[in-house]
Amino acid sequence: MSIPVNPSSGKQKIRHAFVPKTALAKSVRFSNDMMEVTLTDGRILSVPVIWFPLLHEATPAQREKYEIGSGGISLHWEEIDEDISVASLLAGGDTQST
Repeated sequence: MSIPVNPSSGKQKIRHAFVPKTALAKSVRFSNDMMEVTLTDGRILSVPVIWFPLLHEATPAQREKYEIGSGGISLHWEEIDEDISVASLLAGGDTQST
C-alpha cells in the first residue's frame, strides 16, 4: 500500500505503509475458549481452542507449559504432544474440517 505525500507540490513523494516480513510468536495465553498468540510485530491472533483437540482437553496447567520454537515460528506443548505453526494460525483454517 502506497500513500502519496504532498501531491500538490508537483513532486510526488511516495511513502510505503509498514508491512511485516515475518510473523513470530512472542507469547501465548488462554481466555475462555480462545487461544491468543501475541506476535513480535504487535498483532494478536485469537483462535478457538476447540480447533485443537489436544489443547481443548488439556488442563489449564498443561496449556501454560508451552515452548516457542525455531525463533517464533512454532508452538509446542511437550506434555500433550501438540505442535502448531504460526503460519497455520495466520492461514485461519479450521484444521479439523479437512
